[in-house]
Amino acid sequence: MKRFLLAGIAIVAITAAGAASAADLRVPRARGPAIVPVYNWTGCYVGGYVGGAWNDRDGATFTDLGNANFASFSGGVGAARISPSHSWSADLRDSFIGGGTLGCNWQPFRSPFVLGVEGEFGHLRLTSDAFDPTTIRGGQTTPDVLGSARIGDWYGMATGRLGYAWDRILLYVKGGAAFVPVRGSVIDACLTTAAGCGNWVISTTSDRSVVTTWTVGGGVEWAFATHWSVKAEYMFIGLDDTRTSCGVATVASGAAVPGGPFCFNQHFDGINTAKIGVNYKFW
Repeated sequence: MKRFLLAGIAIVAITAAGAASAADLRVPRARGPAIVPVYNWTGCYVGGYVGGAWNDRDGATFTDLGNANFASFSGGVGAARISPSHSWSADLRDSFIGGGTLGCNWQPFRSPFVLGVEGEFGHLRLTSDAFDPTTIRGGQTTPDVLGSARIGDWYGMATGRLGYAWDRILLYVKGGAAFVPVRGSVIDACLTTAAGCGNWVISTTSDRSVVTTWTVGGGVEWAFATHWSVKAEYMFIGLDDTRTSCGVATVASGAAVPGGPFCFNQHFDGINTAKIGVNYKFW
């Protein structure tokens, strides 16, 4: 009996001690989901990009304007020189583009809109050449008037950006000024004494000058880390520029063709560009 009593006391004591210990334990509170801070695009960045460029519509268009006596140069056709002023086109060859960007963004607190400015400088080189088909007339069987165009070897942009952000995703449009060097030339590369060639020779080259024009486009950017983002972008450069080159034509003897210099226009259409790039936000 005594053993049973002692065992019962021990059981009660152990149970009481366990209850007391349990009473001292605090019930843990349920934790809510972790708060993820919203990304802010404010800051300045530097970046690099690669992509491609291609011409819009006709690329480069050459126009034979003739001189004071003749409606067109037209390769020195041996007939009555009655070819009217005319044009021919040459598609610009596609170009690789690559370079760097520097810009700054500002995103007001709790606003999805992002304002920014950006400068871009890179390599671009579009070239083309095509013979004037009008030179095949009369007894002439070889095209000899060659028009050549060149855009590049560099270009630059100064633009503003307006974007709408969904946290780390930014959809934006941009526009501003573009700076592109252009040059054109027209030469008669066929000797006047060669069979099938025209009777005149000429060589004209326009000055290589930098055209200041407009550009517009847009893209999407993703900030995959605190300081790093990637983008895909399309921009159109509205070149739409015309150069004029003039030169004195000569006959086989070296004498000048009457009527003064012959002139040619070289017109450049717009340029499409597409690129992918990486930006680093340093501030």
